[in-house]
Amino acid sequence: MKKILVLVAIAASVAIGLSLTKAEGQNEFSKESLTTKLTATDKSEISFEKILKQHKGKTVVIEVWASWCSDCVKSMPQVKELKAKYPDVAFVNLSCDKTFDAWQSGIEKHAVSGDNYLITDGMKGAFGKSIQLDWIPRFIVVDKKGKIALFRAIEKDFDKITETIEKNK
Repeated sequence: MKKILVLVAIAASVAIGLSLTKAEGQNEFSKESLTTKLTATDKSEISFEKILKQHKGKTVVIEVWASWCSDCVKSMPQVKELKAKYPDVAFVNLSCDKTFDAWQSGIEKHAVSGDNYLITDGMKGAFGKSIQLDWIPRFIVVDKKGKIALFRAIEKDFDKITETIEKNK
């Protein structure tokens, strides 16, 4: 019985390792991600693909956040430092707030600059699943060619985010 449990534990570890490797090696967004409609601050809808195309030729840092997320709020000073240090980088903020009004209040309260969009079905919806969203704040860095340079970074990974921006300036 112990041997079976050990084999199951090893198999699970290998599966998790392969899953993480695939996620970290991902260099393109899925069709589902790109076609998802997000809500803009003027209440219009826009596809994620169109948002990315607006920044063609630029390095883009995508932050997935929510105004109710304490880790998101704690990381805001570091995000603001990145924005000040890299004015030529486009910052796109995607919120998982539950309502439009809560999102708008969060943008105002925390002075969130850059492009702001609302993920209408939240963290666990289709868009969240398409980018393997399991934690916020979540950062994705896209290079000037539109390829994903860093697929998954969280609030503890600012060194990795900075390093990726530097490589892709």
